[in-house]
Amino acid sequence: MPLKVKVPLIVTVVFLLVSVSVIIAIAYVQIHHEQALSPGLKYGIVLDAGSSRTTVYVYQWPAEKENNTGVVSQTFKCNVNGLGISSFADEPEKAADNIDNCMKKVIDVIPLNQQNSTPAYLGATAGMRLLRLKNESAAQGVLTSIENYFKTQPFDFRGAHIITGQEEGVYGWITVNYLLGNFLEKNIWSMWVHPDGAETTGALDLGGASTQISFIPEKSDQNPNSTVEVTLYGYKYNVYTHSFQCYGRDESEKRLLASLAQAFSGFYYTASALNLTGNFQLNEFNSSMSSFCSHEWSKLPQILSKFDEKYARSYCYSANYIYYLLVHGYKFGIESWPQIQFQKEVGNSSIAWSLGYMLNLTNMIPAESPLILLPMRPTVFAGLLFLFAAISLLCLIFLVVLLIRHARENIFYL
Repeated sequence: MPLKVKVPLIVTVVFLLVSVSVIIAIAYVQIHHEQALSPGLKYGIVLDAGSSRTTVYVYQWPAEKENNTGVVSQTFKCNVNGLGISSFADEPEKAADNIDNCMKKVIDVIPLNQQNSTPAYLGATAGMRLLRLKNESAAQGVLTSIENYFKTQPFDFRGAHIITGQEEGVYGWITVNYLLGNFLEKNIWSMWVHPDGAETTGALDLGGASTQISFIPEKSDQNPNSTVEVTLYGYKYNVYTHSFQCYGRDESEKRLLASLAQAFSGFYYTASALNLTGNFQLNEFNSSMSSFCSHEWSKLPQILSKFDEKYARSYCYSANYIYYLLVHGYKFGIESWPQIQFQKEVGNSSIAWSLGYMLNLTNMIPAESPLILLPMRPTVFAGLLFLFAAISLLCLIFLVVLLIRHARENIFYL
């Protein structure tokens, strides 16, 4: 083959091979080196309108969720000053004014671009349930005032509702078991999985106006009318729950005074006054209660780490009331309480029905797919692909022309 044909042939083949190699390389990188970015966080707001006060919680969870349920964490908490919303029966417009200070703080917590899509819920508990029984129009007036207030807020308000005692009990049970890691845990590969052999924990919620008890019964057919099925992270749970209206700490004390203080924290603060922390036996509680109640009133400021007359006067009564609830647990379907633990928080999350409420609601909030980040923008990738494909095509055409011309010259010489 003459040198004048051989050199262009070699150069063209080299260009062709380089172009094909570049096409293969950029296609491989674009397909196999994409990055899946988290779509970010979703937020939710729950206002826990209890009988004695209202608490505003902000929760967040990764938008992609785990088996249809969000991995929720508490990111903000604000205690509203003053009494619960049921105390505004005669002046319902003031119920909304009362929560405004906390909502202004919430606006600073949630990113501006997500506020319009952030759901907000208000759940009222036993205080409003009692008000509705006494004066339904007054209760509705309070809820309407709050709904009108949220029309001026940037959030996606889903309504102000009076939740049932059964709902309050179930959501409280969900909160307790979620925070104890009975639904979900991370394995050694940092993936969320269902805990192997995990057992759930029963929950007692001593509120101001009602008391809730919730647990998984030993027999699935026990008390079917009081059993609620919930689905969390792909698993179903049949939870027995019962609410005892007017058997909260405040309401029971009112009945006691007439005949002669506030959530899971009602247990917690009473146990703290008795100097009980962590896990303890029922007899320890009884012993500490007897010792505390035997002191004179004048000694309490020295005994209590933080003396507040409003609460101090109720500790002895509350302790006896709690002890009665625990001793007579068989009436609720529980034979014994081998070990007791009173807590108001686990980590940075408060033990309140509102977290369980938010967890359950995430089942109805659509998940978002991860965002795919490609190594090259589609326009750049398409441009490079077109450029090197054109070069390859030109090289092929040149090779064909070169080989045909060389073949004709050989035939001519023959």
